Amino acid sequence: MTVMSHNPADPRDLVLSVPALGAAGTAAAVGEARAAWPGWLAMGAAARSAALTRAAEAIEAHADELVALTVREVGKPLAEARGEVARTAAIWRYYAQAPYAPSGSVHEPAAGQGLLLTRRRPYGVAGLITPWNFPLAIPTWKAAPALAAGNTVVLKPAPEAPACALRLAELAGLPEGVLTVAPGGAEEGEALVQAADVVSFTGSTGVGRAVVEAATTRGVPVQAEMGGLNSALVLPDADLERTTAHLVSAIAGYAGQKCTATSRVIAVGQVYEPLRDALAKALAAEPAADPTEAGTVCGPVISAAARDRLAAAIDSARAAGATVLAGGATPARDGWFVEPTLLADVPADHPLRTEEFFGPVAVLLSAADQDEATALANDTRHTLAASVHTRDLDAALACADRLDAGMIRVNAPSSGVDFHLPFGGTGAASHGPREQGQAALDFFTASRTVTLLPAGQPR
Repeated sequence: MTVMSHNPADPRDLVLSVPALGAAGTAAAVGEARAAWPGWLAMGAAARSAALTRAAEAIEAHADELVALTVREVGKPLAEARGEVARTAAIWRYYAQAPYAPSGSVHEPAAGQGLLLTRRRPYGVAGLITPWNFPLAIPTWKAAPALAAGNTVVLKPAPEAPACALRLAELAGLPEGVLTVAPGGAEEGEALVQAADVVSFTGSTGVGRAVVEAATTRGVPVQAEMGGLNSALVLPDADLERTTAHLVSAIAGYAGQKCTATSRVIAVGQVYEPLRDALAKALAAEPAADPTEAGTVCGPVISAAARDRLAAAIDSARAAGATVLAGGATPARDGWFVEPTLLADVPADHPLRTEEFFGPVAVLLSAADQDEATALANDTRHTLAASVHTRDLDAALACADRLDAGMIRVNAPSSGVDFHLPFGGTGAASHGPREQGQAALDFFTASRTVTLLPAGQPR
């Protein structure tokens, strides 16, 4: 099998063609990573910290190259690509300090002399399966904490984004076997889950469930992030201009191809009509455009299949009685583009209200009050992120207490992420411990309890 990556804004542009490793090659890569593990762990905190710092420096030195590659390989608009590269370097720097952090604690024994210690130790080889939408940041926020904790890493990137992953690993410049990229598809992913000592996955719900089942059967730790059906609650007192800008960013930014993108806008009470008009106008002013242009917000979707699936969903909703308030079209041009789309009157059982479509499409809903809005937002198994827009602190706190989402942002787009804080959702959106921040370091290590007693002391 050959992995072929095409530019979604110009499908004639072949970004990279690389042989897939296959199951045997992936198993061999894990074997090499396992052989490299003792040496990487024995290097100690100072050497691992220095290695991660050098990776950050290399990314910063090659930022323009990485920005251009990200725009070309996954169609990410220029401004967002610059932000991702900067965040990628920052994540490496953040985890470069982790090797110096305490790895456990000391406790008093129940009786007599001695010491009771807890220590966190790495598992060995971390198997990472990552998506294409953040081709530098997501591999980094998985690999950097795993490496900082003393694991070695085998990374299986999405078939749509092998070039970014390979260049990232090359720039990191780590010792042989410490960070290996395994290009491929389902076969390589399955082989990695069957061989790694700890598994971290981000991708679709169906594949994520299979990963969880396979890893759990083997008895290895696993976490899976599987997307979200995210809501924005707009209360009557919200700043309409600011809220509209936030919603446009969360719906149309990077063509809605973020697991934290807003796909349901819930307008409470009298704000419905002014919000409807303002949001429709603002989305119409951000057409799908060339991602290399500095002002582009909505670039292409990742593939022809994604474009066709979104177009079919919009047509289906329209046929079921929905009203298209903005967008609704796929431009007749080179590349895989879908106009930012806002729909009203979508039936409650339509897939656009119940499933994640990963595109620049949102459904506008109305709620009589805050209680109804919260109930609508919670009416999904994919509760990853939510945003609340209001000037009322009491209302904001009430929403934060009652929303099921794993991440709640007040007066901000749902699509923002802070890499030093836990990342994850509830229900079918996530499985296992959180990612990012200290939570990631905990996931990639196991706690051990050590009892130290004086020689000859009776017990």
